[in-house]
Amino acid sequence: MKATLSGNVIAESDDIVSVGGYEYFPSPAVRTEFLQKAERTPKDLECPHGVQFYDVVIDGKRHPRAAWLYEAPKPSMAQVAGRFGFWEDVRVG
Repeated sequence: MKATLSGNVIAESDDIVSVGGYEYFPSPAVRTEFLQKAERTPKDLECPHGVQFYDVVIDGKRHPRAAWLYEAPKPSMAQVAGRFGFWEDVRVG
């Protein structure tokens, strides 16, 4: 499975975990050079799993908060520890 944006592969792996309608890629499969940490919002701080959103930046174009990682997932989300999810402009398939 791949996560792509503007013709660029951001992540690629066969080791995918599906939870809540989202596909999660292992961190080593993600090209983090395309990611920049987004500032945490008050709502982010309320997340019980310690969510950190990332902007995806390709060719100078910023796609705000299009990726995320749970830094301290509770047991109910333990299967996505160390994995990135994508949405918005990022195509996963």
